[in-house]
Amino acid sequence: MMEGMTTAPGQSPAVRQGLRHPLDPDPARSTKARAVFALGLIAALTGLFLGGVVPATVALQLSRQARREAYASGGFLTGGAWLRQGERLAWIGLGLATVTVVLAVVYGLVRLAEAPYSQDFAPNVN
Repeated sequence: MMEGMTTAPGQSPAVRQGLRHPLDPDPARSTKARAVFALGLIAALTGLFLGGVVPATVALQLSRQARREAYASGGFLTGGAWLRQGERLAWIGLGLATVTVVLAVVYGLVRLAEAPYSQDFAPNVN
């Protein structure tokens, strides 16, 4: 039935999928991928308040583990889109935290530069 089917006009015939082995596990979404996405979202939302550094770091470490497990599973663990989005959000959270630290340092340096360097005595003191 699938022998003469094509996917679109002008293309080669569609390849027939082989039967799955009965002992192969069903594809399942990785729970670590959801956790990476949730931690990345928290990191992006709290990045300006420097609270996003910890969840972003945990998300990036967890994403490494999830990628290793997905590779080792041979395609039976899904959730790559959640993983990529979580990593992006974690990097955004780290970037926002970095911007906050840089702005705080610049503000502190400007305030320090405006401060008088010597002690200001009253006019009647020698």
